[in-house]
Amino acid sequence: MEVSEARRPETGAGHALADDAARRAEPALEPGFRLGRAENGWRFRVLTVVDDYTRECLTLVTDTSLSGERLGRELDRIGEHRGWPLMIVSDNGTEMTSNAILAWQEKRSVLWHYITPGKPQQNGFVESFNGRFRDECLNEHLFRNISHARTVIDDWRADYNAVRPHTSLNGMTPEAFAQHANKAYNNPQTLTQN
Repeated sequence: MEVSEARRPETGAGHALADDAARRAEPALEPGFRLGRAENGWRFRVLTVVDDYTRECLTLVTDTSLSGERLGRELDRIGEHRGWPLMIVSDNGTEMTSNAILAWQEKRSVLWHYITPGKPQQNGFVESFNGRFRDECLNEHLFRNISHARTVIDDWRADYNAVRPHTSLNGMTPEAFAQHANKAYNNPQTLTQN
């Protein structure tokens, strides 16, 4: 079976953005996956989606299987609630490069930037988040079943977004920073007031 060149995701230095600062100037979502295990040995996957501007964890979807179609549905849920991002940045995993995702991004006119294979630092926000999520949640709990895992993971996400201040957000939580940024966006005069 031959893969059409037109459908293959763009990767490599030729398609990398000019610099990291330019990328951060455009709001982007960064999806990723983590693997977990229940005490009965069953494995499950967790889809993580992080907003690289507000540092919010927009979703943690826990299931035994997460396809490209499911990823598209979850991104739709986020887009319908928050609006569509200008860009999504991801690795070249099979879900991210599936025909379902290629069709999804084309239909919604969302730029999808694939990082260079073997360069996870190009997707630093979600890589950092996923490491923290693994260390603080997945490695700290013995999940009885997938339902228990979903509950614990949802609680961790709520704490991460609403309770923990981030130094990169000037001591604000991701949720508070997002509210502040939204207020400033809707009322630009707040940016010039002391």
